[in-house]
Amino acid sequence: MNPVDLVIVIVYLAAMPVIGVLVGRRQKSANDYFVGERSMPWWAVTLSVVATETSTLTVISTPGLVFGSAFLFLEVAFGYIVGRVIAAFVLLPRYFRGNYVSAYEFLGRRFGRGLQGTASVTFVVTRLLAEGLRLFAGAIPIKAILGHYGIHTEYWHIVVLLTALTVVYAFVGGIKSVIWVDVIQWSLYILGAIGAVIFLSTKLPSGWTQIASSQGRFQLTDFTANLLTNPYAFLCAVVGGAFLSMASHGADQLIVGRLLSCRNLRDGQRALIGSSIVVFIQFALFLLVGAMLWVYAGGKTGATATAVAAGKMSGDDVFSNFIVNDLPVGLAGLLIAGILASTMGALASALNALSTSTIADLYQRFTHKSIEDAKLLRHGRMWTLIWAAVFAVFASMFTNSKDPVIQQGLGIVGYTYGALLGSFFLGLLVRKARQSDAVIAFACSVVGMAFLILFVKFDKATTDVHIRFGAATKTLVPLATYWYTFAGVLITLIVGGLLSLRRRGVDPNVEQVEEPAETTA
Repeated sequence: MNPVDLVIVIVYLAAMPVIGVLVGRRQKSANDYFVGERSMPWWAVTLSVVATETSTLTVISTPGLVFGSAFLFLEVAFGYIVGRVIAAFVLLPRYFRGNYVSAYEFLGRRFGRGLQGTASVTFVVTRLLAEGLRLFAGAIPIKAILGHYGIHTEYWHIVVLLTALTVVYAFVGGIKSVIWVDVIQWSLYILGAIGAVIFLSTKLPSGWTQIASSQGRFQLTDFTANLLTNPYAFLCAVVGGAFLSMASHGADQLIVGRLLSCRNLRDGQRALIGSSIVVFIQFALFLLVGAMLWVYAGGKTGATATAVAAGKMSGDDVFSNFIVNDLPVGLAGLLIAGILASTMGALASALNALSTSTIADLYQRFTHKSIEDAKLLRHGRMWTLIWAAVFAVFASMFTNSKDPVIQQGLGIVGYTYGALLGSFFLGLLVRKARQSDAVIAFACSVVGMAFLILFVKFDKATTDVHIRFGAATKTLVPLATYWYTFAGVLITLIVGGLLSLRRRGVDPNVEQVEEPAETTA
């Protein structure tokens, strides 16, 4: 890399905290800190949601998907649209009606504090695993750049630096700073991707689209793949993607917190549905980069495609190697800064979401204290600092881990998302269900998914079920990951529904969730 690229990265790292502090330095209240006094424009929230869900691994990995599965990932992105439309009209109105600052307040009002606390703790654990590892992944390109210039450092040094830079504006400005900095960071990596498309278009032969198409790189659907074990089988990708998106954007405080900062329900629905469309276009853009890289690298007979097909090279390395080795001066630095932007954006969002959930779902619910607004604001900022420290420590623990451990940690949502989303549906669909029914169903879902993920394998040829512990083999493979949330929801609804049959009447809490609740913060 050229020194100019390094300067771009350094300027970016220095500028983001400054901009975040300037945008959100005038915090007026706890409500301002947690949900921006519900005054954020929907289009900014849309881009913040997209930036929050886009990790370093997403930016790096998506172009490489073309080398293995063409454009089939867009099936999943279409499922995202379906899932977010449902969440926008089924779940989001409940949150705005209740004037909540946390999604789990709905569960507390519908079932009781026990389930609200259970959901919040589950969210905390899930975020620690997922965001801690995403933070570590963001340190990888910085270490590579520094090593190129002969500067040797440890991963944990970079993790601490990224956390410190991010917590500055998350601490001072709350959700407002997080959202506006997210908008800048989203723009940064999208501009980098567009720049890569423009650069590649000058290097490819005329008719390159026909070359890629003739080699199957533009395939959009797959109706022939095994429905249970292939994540890109059409029904698995669309239905599984829809349920995953309903959980991540309708039952996870990381995203719901941004939506609740909108001015009203209509704007929140625009932001949520708009994010699905932007994500679809974003994935299409990165997959387009991948298709262009396929032709640029020589197509099916090229060294890159051959190495990926033989398992000698990961698809994740395709875009990374191109950025470092082939992009012109300035554009490489912009894309590296964009990759770091995705890491810092996700971390800032996680810090704000964890702080909000800690105060609204745990502290206030279980202490029964009525706290004055200024003190509540101080508590929110204090927990932002605490969670930042925890993230830095947690991410540093994985600096000596091998890839399989990292991938397993990143897939932790498979254990919990079904239970979370299923609890919301249980509260909406099963009017007799009480808190004890919901808590037992929640626990059964988590345990059931752990058994399904760790022990259940399918014969690749016959789809026969085998109970085996350990890694997948050539013949025995696990259930496709996109089915995890769907399966977890089914377990929650079946167990909770059966337990509710012993009840004679409707749970009195059902009527409470239909009435406006008092503001928590």
